[in-house]
Amino acid sequence: MSMGETRTVRAAVYGRVSTLDQNPDLQFRELRAYAKKRGWETREFVDHGVSGSETRRPQLAAMTEALFRHEFQVVLVWRFDRLFRSVKHMVEFFELCRASKIDFVSLTEQVDTNTPIGRLSFHIFAAIAEFERELIRERVLAGLAAAKARGVRLGRPEKRLDLSRVMADRRAGRSLAEIAREYGVSKSKIFAVCHLADRRKVNR
Repeated sequence: MSMGETRTVRAAVYGRVSTLDQNPDLQFRELRAYAKKRGWETREFVDHGVSGSETRRPQLAAMTEALFRHEFQVVLVWRFDRLFRSVKHMVEFFELCRASKIDFVSLTEQVDTNTPIGRLSFHIFAAIAEFERELIRERVLAGLAAAKARGVRLGRPEKRLDLSRVMADRRAGRSLAEIAREYGVSKSKIFAVCHLADRRKVNR
């Protein structure tokens, strides 16, 4: 790219209507005008007949995949509730945009992360995401500590081995590694079982 050449900004424009007979043109008329004013090249994603809380939104999924592939430099929406299902979804989406260096613009809320105030919103949502992760981690650790205090054994349940079958396999000449693979345990576990059986035999 030459020094005087400017890169074309590609914008993912997302809209949603709750019923099949609703027309998203009200949203897209303003979104197209705004994108044209900014000189952006656009691709539109529209989900029809889905509520705001519904998780299955094919066009939102397609847009998110495109964002992961870095196909766009900005996401443009008419209003927050057209895109976000919940506060959690909003935090996660902003985290994706921030990590991928993708700007976000909402016309109604007048949020533009290409401005200083808009960039501040990225930092705020990133802090919320970190706070939520820390809360989840603390809850998990507290739950494990409480379970341990009650005498609950943590981790995978120990596999029970049929001692007679293990010893029969060993007498048949099978290696410790072969037997361990068959029973889904470590080689040292099989060795310990065989050693214990030998000791019992000696002490009889």
